[in-house]
Amino acid sequence: MSGGVDSAVAAARAVDAGHDVVGVHLALSRDPATHRTGARGCCTVEDAHDARRAADVLGIPFYVWDLSERFEADVVEDFVAEYAAGRTPNPCVRCNERIKFSALLDKALALDFDAVCTGHYARVVEGPDGPELHRAADPGKDQSYVLAVLPPGRLAHAQFPLGDTVKDDVRAEAARRGLAVAAKPDSHDICFIADGDTRAWLGERLGRRPGQVVEADGSVVGEHQGAYAYTVGQRHGLRLGRPAADGRPRYVLSVEPVSNTVTVGPREALAVDALAGTGPTWCGPAPRPGRAVLVQVRAHGTPVPGRVVDVTAGRCVAVRLDEPLTGVAPGQTMVLYDGTRVVGSATIT
Repeated sequence: MSGGVDSAVAAARAVDAGHDVVGVHLALSRDPATHRTGARGCCTVEDAHDARRAADVLGIPFYVWDLSERFEADVVEDFVAEYAAGRTPNPCVRCNERIKFSALLDKALALDFDAVCTGHYARVVEGPDGPELHRAADPGKDQSYVLAVLPPGRLAHAQFPLGDTVKDDVRAEAARRGLAVAAKPDSHDICFIADGDTRAWLGERLGRRPGQVVEADGSVVGEHQGAYAYTVGQRHGLRLGRPAADGRPRYVLSVEPVSNTVTVGPREALAVDALAGTGPTWCGPAPRPGRAVLVQVRAHGTPVPGRVVDVTAGRCVAVRLDEPLTGVAPGQTMVLYDGTRVVGSATIT
């Protein structure tokens, strides 16, 4: 129970279903703020109080579990290391993989609970090969992308009661139930960067690392204070010393941490028609080469059709796209779908 409306209603529905429900709030910040700033912030004292009040209304036991050290090591430090290596990670994917459905689920199972129930918008469907992860009924809120790292063994112990509901109905239900969080704003952005300034936050962690901004031919067009502050596809904030010869805007094409160089160029140079990823997780049997899939590379990005061209069990997967994608960065998560069903995911290399 994060202290938001989604997890409060998910808990209420679990109670209605007859389960023996215990509310758990995860303390993930070593130094939680007292109050949220709008929809930003992580694990504030206010959020914990909101979760406790919702549990009181539902008449269920409530606990706060401190997983801040695990979160710092598995999510925050991983986030910093990925950017330092020139990659663009998704911390929500890592949190679901390593905290909510690893550290939290393992602790719950050790205490003889059957499942972890959350307010994620996704659906678990029992299929011929075991539990399947599917998109939510509300496409605008669908969170199957950030849950695609869960293998069937984890999905078997996951419940998502909001998967068949649209957000407006969840808020209306919360109001009917007398839950004070009914109108609370959704959290967004990176939860542990409260002000949303990722570049400044990384700068505090990694320090100044001056380097050059170059074009594809090696000509220097600017300087930067740290290549980690840039990601493939970025257009704004480049601070280039001279405009392009054709006058068109330039985008980040690559980030090279070894040489500490950022390469920029025209938008068309961002287009890719094939992707490779490592460390695949399959939500069922691994796809065979030649299988048609939908490929999504951002949490709320538009999936594009493609085809699996190579699968190496446990190590890598490659796909060819029917239409090009732009702004794809190493470190992003590539999720493969078959209709609404998640086939699997991998980290783009």
